[in-house]
Amino acid sequence: MRGAAGETGDVAVLRALLDAEVALTRAQAALGRAPREAAEAVAGAARVAAFDLPGLVARARSGGNPVIPLVEDLRAAAGPYGAHVHRGATSQDIMDTALMLVTHRTLGPVLADLGRVAGNLAGLAAAHRDTVMAARTLTQQAVPTTFGLKAAGWRKLVLDARDRLRAVRGALPAQLGGAAGTLAAFHPDAADAAEAAEAAEAAEASEAAEAAEAAEAAFHPEQPEPEPEPGGDPGLRLAARFAAELGLAEPVLPWHVLRTPVADLGGALAFASGALGKLAADVLVLSRTEVGELSEGVGGGSSSMPHKHNPVRATMIAAAARQVPAQAAVLYGSLAAEDERPSGAWHAEWQPLRECLRLVAGAARDAAELVAGLRVHPERMRANLTLSGSTGSARALVERALKED
Repeated sequence: MRGAAGETGDVAVLRALLDAEVALTRAQAALGRAPREAAEAVAGAARVAAFDLPGLVARARSGGNPVIPLVEDLRAAAGPYGAHVHRGATSQDIMDTALMLVTHRTLGPVLADLGRVAGNLAGLAAAHRDTVMAARTLTQQAVPTTFGLKAAGWRKLVLDARDRLRAVRGALPAQLGGAAGTLAAFHPDAADAAEAAEAAEAAEASEAAEAAEAAEAAFHPEQPEPEPEPGGDPGLRLAARFAAELGLAEPVLPWHVLRTPVADLGGALAFASGALGKLAADVLVLSRTEVGELSEGVGGGSSSMPHKHNPVRATMIAAAARQVPAQAAVLYGSLAAEDERPSGAWHAEWQPLRECLRLVAGAARDAAELVAGLRVHPERMRANLTLSGSTGSARALVERALKED
């Protein structure tokens, strides 16, 4: 029932971690805090295939996250420019940013699938705006309604889910705060000292002339109070450039312990799974043998009863809808994060977030296939209807709902 395996797998996370490190070096180079050659060298070294993923996983245990061994390997791969890898950042900066990149890349196809679901539901609602069927409340037949109104209701939920996911995707922020969320390491006084030490180390490790020149130019003792970089606070400028390099939003504050982005994401994913789950629940009930008002275009078989035409896609969507809220609850629980970096709360998000993304991606994919092939049986709807009467404003409601995009 899961989807987005390529977008959320371990290789995808490694790709995002490397992209974050490259973006940081590029941002520093763009602001004159690192040579342009350093950005090129780090980008050239950040090839997924060049890294031992199982080895990174094994080595991550000692420090509690995979960024620590990754930075070590990326610095080695960047050669004389290795000192410019990860400068001033903390592991959570890179990990949080990478997971936002993974999320952004995953939600693109999800939104496309939801768009297909909404489009096909619009067609069903329009075609069946006058197809009378029984409304059911508390499992019993109530008064007549139309299948078009039911389909319009499904579409409204899907559009609501799409809007929420689209909004949260547009607000996914980069993370850059440094050791304690103050951006202190990106100020000229701290940066110059770090640059001098790192450039000296690079020169010692390599006889390259450019590394020696970088060491010589890195520190100016005759300037004990460096002038601030033009254009405002240097830490904020770097954070803005870092976010722009990645195509992510610039946060108002570093959010190491301010987990609003992840909580909002969990809520939107839980809503999306529930919206699709409502559609699936109705299809499951209406495709019962004794009801027979709907059926999946391509149903599943049975290992013991060859006559069955099981609503497999609706079943998978319903299963996902029961899991995502529980996973999202972990993301909400991580809001209670102590100090300036939490022990456990941040780490607890990693797997539930990916699982939510996978389940919603699978549900959206299955819903697109389900609705595209859904078979409507108006004759069974009429035969099952035991109460006659007006459908009221059902047609007008459908027409009004279809104007929403």
